[in-house]
Amino acid sequence: MVHSTRPPAVPALLGVLCAVLLAAATAGCGKEGSPPRKGPAAGTLPHYQVARNVRLPASPTWTRAVRRGYFVVGAKEDQPYLGERDPATGAYSGFDIEIARMMSASLGLPPATVRFRTIASANRETALQNGQIDYYVGTYTINGNRRNLVGFAGPYYLAGQSLLVRHDEKDIHGPQDLAGRRVCSAAGSTPYQRIRADYPKAVLVAYDTYSVCVDNLLTYQVAAVTTDDAILIGYAAKAPGELKVVGKPFSREPYGIGVPREDTALRFAMDDALEAREKNGDWKKAYDATLGLSGVPAPQPPPIDRYPAS
Repeated sequence: MVHSTRPPAVPALLGVLCAVLLAAATAGCGKEGSPPRKGPAAGTLPHYQVARNVRLPASPTWTRAVRRGYFVVGAKEDQPYLGERDPATGAYSGFDIEIARMMSASLGLPPATVRFRTIASANRETALQNGQIDYYVGTYTINGNRRNLVGFAGPYYLAGQSLLVRHDEKDIHGPQDLAGRRVCSAAGSTPYQRIRADYPKAVLVAYDTYSVCVDNLLTYQVAAVTTDDAILIGYAAKAPGELKVVGKPFSREPYGIGVPREDTALRFAMDDALEAREKNGDWKKAYDATLGLSGVPAPQPPPIDRYPAS
């Protein structure tokens, strides 16, 4: 079941929710029902040394980026501590955004030059295939089907699917409790597909972004939101009195950097860059300054999967 528009909200309830959330965080309500924005302060973000004398002539993507002077990177804009866009300034922040910037530095272009472009989950492969973006960093789970369409560097983080519910929810403890309940996820996402296949008695609702799912959760239009625990932890951290993550993760979601499928040279270069940034501490600094603000300590990065060129 996929909806393309947001259902009408209840004005009185929205006013109460915004008042509650304003008391919980001084950032205020960015839009009706949404948790207030809270993220890393610019001054606390790490700086990445730009590699010199980088040469990657076998990568057409890298060659085009060097000629124009910057990388165009696909990202999410509504995932707290991972990939979030400030509506006032247009600036992007979060762990995925930092991964994108450190990759630019490792490939010889200053991180500050990266131009981010918001791409919905359902459009990621198309954006890479059509050259709309050079690479994609946005909670992008590596799986076999996607590898047939795009390439993946990494993984750089290992997440797991979980459930976000309202703080007063008593009956949902895991996916086994979703029968007959309205559950929201992003259209085209791995979590949406898993619920549809493994828990068919759940009543699925889909939107282009998780922020709309959270709006619907806060306004009692759905009972739960499902996606990777890293994303849900961020939302719960923004409104701890209203939202909580329940149960244990019920999947393994290795996040990779999406690149054009035939650009093996770029993929291998990014694998090297990720490994180097993990060893020199940049990966942990990026995590601590972003996703670590949720209170969850940095895990060990997953091993890089250097699969061969096809």
